[in-house]
Amino acid sequence: MPQLLETIKCLDGQCLHMYYHLKRLNASRKALGFHTPLTLELHPPKHGLYRCRLIYEEGLEKIEYLPYIMKLPTSFKLIHSNISYDLKYEDRTSLNNLLKEKNKADEIIIIKQGLISDTSIANLCFYDGNKWLTPKTPLLKGTTRQRLLDENKIHLCDISYKDIHKFSKIAVINAMIGFQIIENAIIL
Repeated sequence: MPQLLETIKCLDGQCLHMYYHLKRLNASRKALGFHTPLTLELHPPKHGLYRCRLIYEEGLEKIEYLPYIMKLPTSFKLIHSNISYDLKYEDRTSLNNLLKEKNKADEIIIIKQGLISDTSIANLCFYDGNKWLTPKTPLLKGTTRQRLLDENKIHLCDISYKDIHKFSKIAVINAMIGFQIIENAIIL
């Protein structure tokens, strides 16, 4: 059975947005046939920014707290792939293999069946001059993406890779970085 991963942002002893993490964690476990919900008791360091890394299957296997420093990509290479990553697996071999194709870019944007999905580490948003749009079919339904959808701050849309240059801004979103606009993003 593959092990799953959940990444939670912890700041000064507080684990952020736990509702969304528990919801995805238990939905992922249910998809694997484990129907009894897990509860978590986490104790992050009291000072600083940490990435809480949970490894789990039927039960919780491992908890790590790793110091975190944000690094944002500024250049992206478009990569076409039929990769499947609907659950957040600890084994990222398939994503890492795609990353090998990025050449000089910082990150990749994965295109599935002609539509933009995600980067290797984050969901994407694009600004059309009026509102922020996120792909309807991401590789992974991120917790921050879902929270922003629930708050009506971003909106679902099919986005063709051929239309990527029509957008005025691009943003990456995940639990650790939140919603970050990439100024002067380069798409290769």
